[in-house]
Amino acid sequence: MTSTVETPASTVAPVHRGRLLNVLGVAFGLAVIIGNTIGMGILRTPGEIAARLPSPSLFLLVWVVGGCYALLGAISLSELGAMIPRSGGQYVFVRHALGEYAGFLVGWSDWISTCGSAAAVAMVMAVYITELVAPLAGRVTVIAAAAVIAFAVLQWRGVKWGDSAQQLTSLIKTLVLVALVAACFLLPVQRAAQTPAAAAIPHGVALFAAITIALQGVIYTYDGWNGVIYFSEEVRNPGRDIPRAMMLGVVAVTVIYLALNVAFLHVVPIGGMAGQTLVAGTAAAALFGPRGDTIIHIIMVLSLLSSVNALVLMGSRVPYALARDRLLPARLTTVNHGGTPTPALVAGLAISLIFIVTGTFDQVLALLAFFFVLNYLLSFTSVFVLRRREPDAPRPYRAWGYPWTTGVALLGSAAFLVSAVIGDRANSVRSIIILGLTWPLFLIIRRVRGPGGEPAGADGA
Repeated sequence: MTSTVETPASTVAPVHRGRLLNVLGVAFGLAVIIGNTIGMGILRTPGEIAARLPSPSLFLLVWVVGGCYALLGAISLSELGAMIPRSGGQYVFVRHALGEYAGFLVGWSDWISTCGSAAAVAMVMAVYITELVAPLAGRVTVIAAAAVIAFAVLQWRGVKWGDSAQQLTSLIKTLVLVALVAACFLLPVQRAAQTPAAAAIPHGVALFAAITIALQGVIYTYDGWNGVIYFSEEVRNPGRDIPRAMMLGVVAVTVIYLALNVAFLHVVPIGGMAGQTLVAGTAAAALFGPRGDTIIHIIMVLSLLSSVNALVLMGSRVPYALARDRLLPARLTTVNHGGTPTPALVAGLAISLIFIVTGTFDQVLALLAFFFVLNYLLSFTSVFVLRRREPDAPRPYRAWGYPWTTGVALLGSAAFLVSAVIGDRANSVRSIIILGLTWPLFLIIRRVRGPGGEPAGADGA
């Protein structure tokens, strides 16, 4: 394993057509974080949290804790993104710090989960579209497939098109959610004749377990705050813009989440929120009456557009990075004149379409939830490893509060991984089995690849 960011090596055979373009700025980073993070979760998760923690103060506290965890993670990963400006997400950092197999594990699981997430979000959006437009009933699969294909075609034209689409759709999402918050405080509320009373607050061990499980849901809802690091070498000034985008993105998401939850509590008492599969729908019904269902469907569709675009964008950068390091076919490193890795884009699109057509994304995402936490654990570990192994390497941004901030994020990830294993033992066992199978697969790929295999330079050449 080399200790430098770029290793021009004659063993890397493919000659790349085109290269990724340095054209993205803070606005894109902020947009992709908002688009990738704020999705179905914030409109669905509050009901689950309210059922476990039927206290407004505890309910809001776990959302604050989730935002703090995301901020600590952003502080740490910003250092890696600025230090190693190569597109590809956490795979790049982990491979550089912990070796090729660890990177392979992170890269493959991240790619599959990103494609699965794109499929899942597209399917949910399609469901809401069919419920809004009656003639489209029964065509959920077709609409979901059309959505991911449409965004892939847009991105095919170039990274600037993907950038513009991301900024526009994320702006629309932010505006409709802010409008929903404003409506909760400005419009008269139509209270139900009988509001369910809040359940008793658990105590002792039961309270600890409830907070732990609630935090799992909240942290999953915050996941996506690292979206900009998938495009590190495409950011014009990664040393400055990646940390800014990460910090601003996490703060913006946290503020939106807290504002929405305070607004929901203002309209629907905690007892009425508990167990609701779509608290936003309950709040809309209290505000708009019979029109509430239609309004919340429109909000869901508009807010999910940016999520699909962000996930399709990210789904092309991970296989590009894997292929550049000869862990996938070299063909996936080809980049068109617009700065889009088109074969990698098609590969990610194909996986998303398979998930949509077969309806297997829920099962896949349940299995990969284990790797989702493991990837963060390995990324935070990478910060410590590189600080020790490469103390003099250029670091345009150094994690504020290191080692304490990174240490808390690392311990939080470890605790979250343990609780995920305990809380979902069946899928965790299957995930551990998959983890074991990745080693012989990695050996086969290395054997097929042959000797060498050091990464190309950051420009992909």
